[in-house]
Amino acid sequence: MKTLVPGQLVYRHTDAAVLIEIKGLTEAIVRILETGATELVRVSDLSLNLLSTKSAKSPLLLSKSEEWNKTVSRFEIIRPLLNSKGRVAEDVKKVADASGVSVPTIYRWLKKYNDKELVSSLARAERADKGGRRLNEEVEYIIQDKIKNFYLTKERPKVPNLCNEISVVCRAAGLPSPHLNTIYFRVKNIDKETLTRERYGSEKVRDDLTPHRGSFPGGDYPNAVVQIDHTPMDIIIVDETHRLPIGRPYLTIAIDVATKMLTGFYLTLDNPSAMSAGLCIAHAVLRKETWLAKRDILADWPIYGKMTKIHVDNAKEFQGSMLKRACDQHNIILEFRPRKQPNYGPHVERAFRTFMQETHTIPGTTFSNVKSKMKYDSESRACMTLEELELWFTVFIVYRYHHKAHAGINDVPPINIYNNFVHGTETQLGVGLPFPVQDEETFRLDFTPYVERTVQQSGVLINYINYYSPVLRKWIGVTDPLSKKSRKFVFAYDPRDISSVHFLDPDTHTYVQIPYLNSAHAAISLWELRAVVKKEKENPHAHINEDMIFKGVKIMRNMIDEAIERTRLAKQRRSSEKRSLRRKEKMKHWSVVQQKRAAMNPSIDKISESDFSEDDIKPFDNIEVGKFSR
Repeated sequence: MKTLVPGQLVYRHTDAAVLIEIKGLTEAIVRILETGATELVRVSDLSLNLLSTKSAKSPLLLSKSEEWNKTVSRFEIIRPLLNSKGRVAEDVKKVADASGVSVPTIYRWLKKYNDKELVSSLARAERADKGGRRLNEEVEYIIQDKIKNFYLTKERPKVPNLCNEISVVCRAAGLPSPHLNTIYFRVKNIDKETLTRERYGSEKVRDDLTPHRGSFPGGDYPNAVVQIDHTPMDIIIVDETHRLPIGRPYLTIAIDVATKMLTGFYLTLDNPSAMSAGLCIAHAVLRKETWLAKRDILADWPIYGKMTKIHVDNAKEFQGSMLKRACDQHNIILEFRPRKQPNYGPHVERAFRTFMQETHTIPGTTFSNVKSKMKYDSESRACMTLEELELWFTVFIVYRYHHKAHAGINDVPPINIYNNFVHGTETQLGVGLPFPVQDEETFRLDFTPYVERTVQQSGVLINYINYYSPVLRKWIGVTDPLSKKSRKFVFAYDPRDISSVHFLDPDTHTYVQIPYLNSAHAAISLWELRAVVKKEKENPHAHINEDMIFKGVKIMRNMIDEAIERTRLAKQRRSSEKRSLRRKEKMKHWSVVQQKRAAMNPSIDKISESDFSEDDIKPFDNIEVGKFSR
C-alpha cells in the first residue's frame, strides 16, 4: 500500500512540493519547491504526477537542501526511463551517456526508485557499517552458505559453532575470518519464520507464529486487509412515492481489519451481487468529502485509499470475472476465506451485529428473530426510504461508530487507532495517510460489470439494445492481430441505469460514455430489461428486439403504477370502513344509553343515527379571522 508521508514529493495543483508534516487526518504542511514557501493545505488538494508516489519518512529532505537537490537531480536523470513502457538497454545507455553517469549506476537508481516509488529513495544513504571494514564478496558467500547449510538445520548449532565453521573455510581459502559479532549480526537478521521452520519444524511455526482464533493474519496497518460481506438488514423500508413497505434492503460493508474503521458500504434492494461488492469497494477506496457534502454531513470520514488485500467469503458473487479483473487491474489481492477457519471472518460479522442492533431502534425493524419481534407489525410501522436509511446509516458511522470505544480493541475508538497508525506513537512509527486515487471515475467504472463486444456500423449491441457515439467510428470492423477475428472491446455499465455504457478506449485507456443509438428511449434498469425478455421468451414465436423491450418496460411500469394506485385506494377504503364501523359502534352505544334514559324520563325524545348525518354538519360562519376577545 502506498502512503502519504513526510519527505514525499507531491503536487499542489501545478506546484511541486515536499510534504513536511501531516496535521490531523485531513490537512498537511508542505514546502513549495520553487518558492520555498510553507503552506497548510488539505490532503485532498495534493496529487501525484504520473511518476512520483510516496512511502517512507525522509528527514534528509527537510534538513539538508544540498543533498536534496542532488537527489532531485538523480530523479530527473531517470525520469524519462520511468515513463517509458518499452524500455530497452539502449535507452539506459543513452541516458547514462547524456548525464555522464555509468550504466550500472542508472540501473541501481532505477531499482531504488521502483522498490519504494519515492524520490527520497535516491538520496545517498549513510553506510550502515560506517567505521568498520566491509567484507569482500567471497567471505560474504561463505557466511551465507554456512548459515544455510550448517546453522539452519535441525541440529540447531549455536552461533559460536557457526563462527568456527566459517573461520575454518576462510583460513583454508586464504581469506580473513569475520568477527563473531559480525556473525551474530547476520543471524539476527534472519527472518523469524524461516529460522523457526528450518531449526524447529513447521509445527513450531504453526504453534508460535500463526494467528490464533480471533486474530487475523496480515492486518497490521490501515488498508492492509479489508473484509467485505453482505447481509439483509433488520428493517423494512418504504417506497419514495406512496411510502408503502417494499421489503428489506441488503447491506454490503467493507471493514479495515487493523483499525476496525468502516471503509465503505453499499445499500440496495437487489440480492447480493458482484456489482454490490464492486460499488462497496469503490466507496471504500475513494475519498468521501464530496459524498458527505451532498448529504449535508459535516463530519469527517478520513479512511480511503487502495487496500493491499480484500478478504471475502466463498459466495458466488465474489468469484466472478468482473471483481477479479478490477482487482488485478489495480494490484489488489482478492483472497477467499479458508473453510472452517473462524479466525478469518470475525471483524465483519461483529460489525454486522453492531449495525443490526442499532436498526432495532428504528420504526419498521424486523428485529433479529421471531422471538424478539413478538407481535410487532414491522410493515405497518415502516417509515424510512432507502435513501433515508442510507443517510441514517452514514450519520451513525461517522458520528458514533468510529468514535465509540470498542470492547474488541481494548475499549479504544477506531478513529483513535487509525490516528495512531497515521501519526505513530512512542512505540511505533506512523505509516502516513493513504494517497488518494487520482482518476476516481475510472476506478469506479473498473468495479462495475462489463461485457466484451465487437463494434459494428450501427455501434455496439448489448442486451438487444444498440449504443452509438462517433468515438466508436475508428473501431468499426477492426480485427484482432493475433486471432484474425473481429476485435472485442470492453464496455462497462451500471445495471441500475443502462441508458448508456462506458467504452474503454484502447488508445487512451480511459472510459467514454456511449448513449442509446435511439435517444428517444427512456432510461431503464437491467432488471427491467431481463423481466421483459423472460416474459417474451415464454412465447416461442416471439422475436425479441429493442422496440419490443422498451414497449414491454412501459407496460410493466404502467402495471406497477396501477397496482400502487389500487393498493392506495384499497388502504383508503379500509380506513374509511374502519371509521364507519367505529361510528356505528358509538351510535349503538348512544342508542342504548338513550333508551335507558327514556325509560327513566319519557319526556326525552329518542335519538336515531339519522340525527347525526354528516350532511347536516355545517362550519361556523360567524368567526371573524384575526379577531378574538379575551
